[in-house]
Amino acid sequence: MKIILASNSPRRKQLLGGLDIDFEVKVLKGIDETYPDDLPVEQVPVFISKTKAEAYRTVIAEDQLVITADTVVVLGDRVLGKPADKKEAVDMLRQLSGQTHRVITGVCLTTVKEQRTLAVTSEVTFKNLSNEEIDYYVEHYRPFDKAGAYGIQEWIGYVGVTALKGSYFNVMGLPVQRIYQELVDMCGMQMFTRGDRARLS
Repeated sequence: MKIILASNSPRRKQLLGGLDIDFEVKVLKGIDETYPDDLPVEQVPVFISKTKAEAYRTVIAEDQLVITADTVVVLGDRVLGKPADKKEAVDMLRQLSGQTHRVITGVCLTTVKEQRTLAVTSEVTFKNLSNEEIDYYVEHYRPFDKAGAYGIQEWIGYVGVTALKGSYFNVMGLPVQRIYQELVDMCGMQMFTRGDRARLS
């Protein structure tokens, strides 16, 4: 199968690339990523990843497999999405300060004949962040493309995260271990060719 990653996220490209598989990035524009207000927060990322996948069903070939994903930060019963601006980013980080929250990534693997979904949850705990630390991070790293207004692999993760339960890569945006297992089940080990070619060259 030819693997397609339906995401422009550099972090997801990096993480999927770490599996040593060949893939291409293909992103369709204009996909509606809204979800029903009464949808339980645990189901939001899978719902959105399936919505993204449906947009590809009419354009993929029989030998293609599309990976769509969505990551949300959940604090209590509230979903923290991507901040619209600096003010909202600062506000989100103040909410996360000194708290444990969940990071849930929903993934959909779609072919012409089959579709599988999965969700992976990790728990992240932040120390009490000072206003100066929050302002420094937002000003220098501008995390406006990140759910919850932070990237665990960046400065704020180095200085602020005191505990992590679950997959670190899931918090970055893609639970690659689970994806690996699903891809092996769906396609077999023969798709893992890039690493073999690198070792042989």
